[in-house]
Amino acid sequence: MVRICKYLSKAELGQLLVGLIFVVGQIWFDLKLPDYMSEITQHVETPGGTMADVWISGGKMLAISIGSALCAVATSYVTARVGASLSQRLRSLEFRKVESFGLAEMNRFSTASLITRSTNDITQIQMFITMGLLLLVKSPIMAVWAVCKIAGKGWDWTLATGVGVVILLVGVGIIMMLVMPKFRSMQRLTDNINQVARENLTGLRVVRAYNAEDYQEAKFTKANKELTDTQLFTTRTMSIMMPLMTTIMNGLMLAVYWIGAYLINAADAADKLTLFSNMIVFSNYAMQVIMSFLMMSMVFVLLPRADVSAQRVLEVLDTEPIVKNGELSGPELAQAEAAAQSGTGSLPSGQVEFRNVSFAYPDSREPMLEGVDFKADHGQTVAFIGSTGSGKSSLINLVPRFYDVSQGQVLVDGVDVRKYDLKALRDKIGYVPQQSFLFKGTVESNVSYGDQPGDNADVAMADTSTAAGRKAEAAMLAADASRHLTDQQRQKVVESIGVAQASEFVDGMEGGAQAEIAQAGSNVSGGQKQRLSIARAVYRQPEILIFDDSFSALDFKTDRQVREALAEYAKDSTKLIVAQRIGTIMDADRIVVLDDGKVVGQGTHQELLASCQVYREIAQSQLSAAELAD
Repeated sequence: MVRICKYLSKAELGQLLVGLIFVVGQIWFDLKLPDYMSEITQHVETPGGTMADVWISGGKMLAISIGSALCAVATSYVTARVGASLSQRLRSLEFRKVESFGLAEMNRFSTASLITRSTNDITQIQMFITMGLLLLVKSPIMAVWAVCKIAGKGWDWTLATGVGVVILLVGVGIIMMLVMPKFRSMQRLTDNINQVARENLTGLRVVRAYNAEDYQEAKFTKANKELTDTQLFTTRTMSIMMPLMTTIMNGLMLAVYWIGAYLINAADAADKLTLFSNMIVFSNYAMQVIMSFLMMSMVFVLLPRADVSAQRVLEVLDTEPIVKNGELSGPELAQAEAAAQSGTGSLPSGQVEFRNVSFAYPDSREPMLEGVDFKADHGQTVAFIGSTGSGKSSLINLVPRFYDVSQGQVLVDGVDVRKYDLKALRDKIGYVPQQSFLFKGTVESNVSYGDQPGDNADVAMADTSTAAGRKAEAAMLAADASRHLTDQQRQKVVESIGVAQASEFVDGMEGGAQAEIAQAGSNVSGGQKQRLSIARAVYRQPEILIFDDSFSALDFKTDRQVREALAEYAKDSTKLIVAQRIGTIMDADRIVVLDDGKVVGQGTHQELLASCQVYREIAQSQLSAAELAD
């Protein structure tokens, strides 16, 4: 929790300091009350005392109580404000950090765990800042101050209070030893139940198709029971604390009054009133001491889960992506590209080259790719084919730097991709993944995705603890929400949809390009999602187009029409195509054949039929003898 506090802004630290002043004020008011109770007792017991004196002392007690209440309200307001502001900042920072993760980091944290860390874990931290931090500061101050107030009132009463505190600390210590391990496992079990629920909802069609409802229900019941049993154990164990506190408080009160009765009975008549007054004061201060430890026990309830949650959030924030951002962008990038092509007379555009590239996944000892060499020049179409697991997708994932090479170089426009600023590199690329994904919105927003005027990095880092920060955040969010495409951008959307052969079904949807797309594109078919993903890549008009088996859900006729449209509309873009079908790639300028991570052949379709056994076997399995002879 100490490390997470470094994310507090200066304004929030100042607010916490003001809250501390209110806490001290509340403690002063609370510890002042017994003094006026003592005065009232003396007024009542002293001969000649009047009701006016009692009313005056009672009025002071009322004023002190109102002051204590006002300080408590002010403290709660400040801590709630700081807690909400910090949690907002942590969620934004965590989201931005996850956005910077590559595939290696995403494989390290499960999706369910990342969701839990950005919601439940941050909520635990917010609860501690709002409630626990106040108690953590207030309890020791009150305990020490109360002990100082009762010091010298009587060693008998002091000894009784000390014994009560020791018993309380031993009890709380035993309870904490029992529940701390359970608190640590509770967040992991929350991850588990989220993962099971998410898998069930995402794979609902598969579950129903295989009549696996009972199996999924049993998995969820098991995960639910583990979490419930852990929560019940911690709740039942912590429930012992309140009866323990009540017993100790009542026992201490009994001890104070029993000792007081003994002392008063043995004292002279002149000292009886003083002893009686001291007993009243001491009993109140003793209760304040016990209440301080009671509040501290509440901190022990909140702190373990908040501490575990803080560690989990920091684990995400402290994770550094394996793929580091390069430095070249803008004019420096243009100079580097020009230097790479010096003497050729022209600057490259969309040129991709692999030089002796080898690659192994971070958690694997065996290389996925070995000694890959090829070059794709401006406007060329280079295709990759091979058996399942031969490394085709791994190879093209090296171009946009989803992973970095283990050995060798990947060059784009003559510059090593590791030197590129990631944004500058990916601005050159239009990427269609193997599994098409659409975002909730409209057809238009999905096709024009990424065509945004800047980003909202400033929103994530806005200091919302100040009025200016909140105003800036609201203005930026409002500007983003009201963003509309220009006529030129809308025309590009229509053209891109046409190139992807998606006009047929888009025009048939209610609203056309303004038609709603459900979350993950669940209201369109697999082939329609694939065509909209192709349209999204084409819309960018990039230097390099990457298709990772992106024609598999298309029929042969649509496949051919899309490729013909791409050849015309994106003739200046270098196209890298991963495919399983010979018909998709046979017209490519170059075909690279992969087998077990190695390049076993390069050339045109006819050249490979004559020279590459692996390619010939693939072709014979897909094409008829007449098609092979044609």
